[in-house]
Amino acid sequence: MKIQGQTKIKGAGLLAALFLYCNVFAQGSSAPSEMNNSLAIVLIIVAVALLLAIGLLAYVLSGAAEIYVERFKEMQKKTYEAEKSAVLLVGFLCFSAWSFAADAPTTTAASTVSVNNYGGLSSSSFYMLVIVIGLEIVVLLTMLYYLQQLLAKEKIASTIVEEATVESVPTWKIWWDKLNNFRPAQDENDLLLDHDYDGIKELDNRLPTWWVYGLYVTILFSCVYLYRFHISHSAPLSGEEYQIAMQKADEEKETYLKNAASKVDENTVTLMADASTLGQGKQLYSTVCIACHGPVGQGLVGPNLTDDYWLHKGGIKDIFKTIKYGVAEKGMKSWEADFSPVQMAALANYVKSLHGTKPANPKEPQGDLFSEEGSNPSKNATNDSTKTTSKEKATAAY
Repeated sequence: MKIQGQTKIKGAGLLAALFLYCNVFAQGSSAPSEMNNSLAIVLIIVAVALLLAIGLLAYVLSGAAEIYVERFKEMQKKTYEAEKSAVLLVGFLCFSAWSFAADAPTTTAASTVSVNNYGGLSSSSFYMLVIVIGLEIVVLLTMLYYLQQLLAKEKIASTIVEEATVESVPTWKIWWDKLNNFRPAQDENDLLLDHDYDGIKELDNRLPTWWVYGLYVTILFSCVYLYRFHISHSAPLSGEEYQIAMQKADEEKETYLKNAASKVDENTVTLMADASTLGQGKQLYSTVCIACHGPVGQGLVGPNLTDDYWLHKGGIKDIFKTIKYGVAEKGMKSWEADFSPVQMAALANYVKSLHGTKPANPKEPQGDLFSEEGSNPSKNATNDSTKTTSKEKATAAY
C-alpha cells in the first residue's frame, strides 16, 4: 500500500508537470515562437503520450508488485529511479519550453531562415525534444521488461505451489473429494439449519456427486426399461423369460441325452425296455443275427439266446461287449465298425429281452449257467445230470 501511494504521488507529479508544460506554451507572448508550428506540436504530443503511458505502466507495475514487495524490492527501486528520471526529464522539458516562450524573435528574416532549419525549429530545440522522447521510450521499455519479469516469476511461483500441493495430496484423495463434494469444517457454520434435536444439528449440505449422477442414471434406465418391456414389447417380461429358459433347458437336455447315448459303451450301457429301443434292436437282429441264432433266438449255428446258459455271460454289459468286439475264435465278427453305439445298445437290449421266451425247437444249452447276481452253480451241481451232460457236450460255437 505504501508503494502504491508513492506511485500515485509520482503520477500526479508527472501530470502536473505535463499541464505546466502545456501552460507555458499557451502563455507565450503574442510574438511568434519557434514552438508554435506543426512539427513542435507533434513532438510534444508524442512526448506527452509516452509520459502518460509511463505513468499508467508505473501504476500497474506497482500494483502487481504489491504482493511481492520483499521478493522484488530491487526491481521496485529501479522502477522508482526510472520514474524519478522521467520527472526530471519533464521538468527539464518544461524549463526549456518556458525559456523558448520568453524569448521574442528579434532577428531578421534572413537570420530566422538560418536558425529554424527543422520545420521551423532550431536544431537545439529539435534535438532536445527528440532526446526527451527517446529517453521516455527507454524508460517505457525498461518498465515493460520488469513487468514481464514480475509476471514470469509470479507464474513460476504459482506453478511451484500448485505442484507442491498436488504432490502432497494423493491422486485418489483428490478424486475422492471431488466425488463426495466434501466441505471443509470451517464452512459448517454457513450450512447449519435451524433444526436442533437434542444437540444434534442438521447441515444443508448437497448430496455427493456420485450419488446424484447415480440417480440420474437410474432415472434414464427406468425410462428405457419402461419403453422396452411395457410399451414396445421388444423384450420378454420375467414370466416370459422363465418360459423361454425352461424351453431352452429342455432342448439342451434332449441334446445332452442324445450325445450321451452316442457315447455309450460296455461300461455305461443300461438295460432298457422301451418299445423304441426294442423295436430298433429287433430290426437289427432280423438283419444280421437271424442266420446264426434263428428268427426268435432259438439257436441255429450259434447258441440259444433264450435259456439261462451263456458262453460269455448274459448281462447287458456282457452282451454289448460280445456284439461290439466279437469272438473271433468262435466265428462271431465284431460289429463295432458296422453299428453305432446306440444301435449296438438297442441290439443288446433286444437279445436280453429274448431270455425266457421258450421258442419251439430250441437248441440245447451251451456254456455256463448265468444269473444276474453273478452266481454260476452249474459247475458244482450234482442233481442236474441233464445240464451237466449239456456242458460236456458244448461245442466250440459261440
